[in-house]
Amino acid sequence: MKKIAAALCLLLLLAAGDMAVARPAGGDTEVRLLACHGYGCNFRTMIPLTQQDLQAIRRAFAEYGKTAQGEREAVKKAVAIYEERTTQVIGVRDEPRMAFGRPKRKGQMDCTDESTNTQGVLRYLQGAGYLKFHRSGRPVVRGVFIDGRYPHWTAVMIDDKGGRWAVDSWYGAGGAEPDILPLKEWKKRGRGGRR
Repeated sequence: MKKIAAALCLLLLLAAGDMAVARPAGGDTEVRLLACHGYGCNFRTMIPLTQQDLQAIRRAFAEYGKTAQGEREAVKKAVAIYEERTTQVIGVRDEPRMAFGRPKRKGQMDCTDESTNTQGVLRYLQGAGYLKFHRSGRPVVRGVFIDGRYPHWTAVMIDDKGGRWAVDSWYGAGGAEPDILPLKEWKKRGRGGRR
């Protein structure tokens, strides 16, 4: 019960804007983002994005960001860049999904960590002016045990027509591109640990 309460508090803070936001690291071109890890944000590490990371993000949006669909592809690339940098800074590659019963493992992330981190990337992208067709939303959960699914969180972005999109980075290992799909479709999934 304590873990559920901690996760809910964390997500309330995120929704209020107190967590996972970009912070200047000493210059206009340096960016640091919060990385939650260890399940339920037991560990917090500031991740400095390098100039190469920022250039790769700029290239992704220059190449793909001309349409809403293309912008979602660029978001996938940006999240993967952030996750790869997170792996390098923490020194541990996040395994796909999570190992139940093994909490507080440095570098490993449950869906609370992943959705918090991905929402932070979305907020950075929005604040930096990369998102032209979307804006950062609030994390959403699916599953309530009685429906045969574990609770599972995802980051969310909202397109300029009001469509909501799940940005779910939990299923892949650290550095993999997240799944981006309509939130309605995402909410129907998740039985038996399947995407």
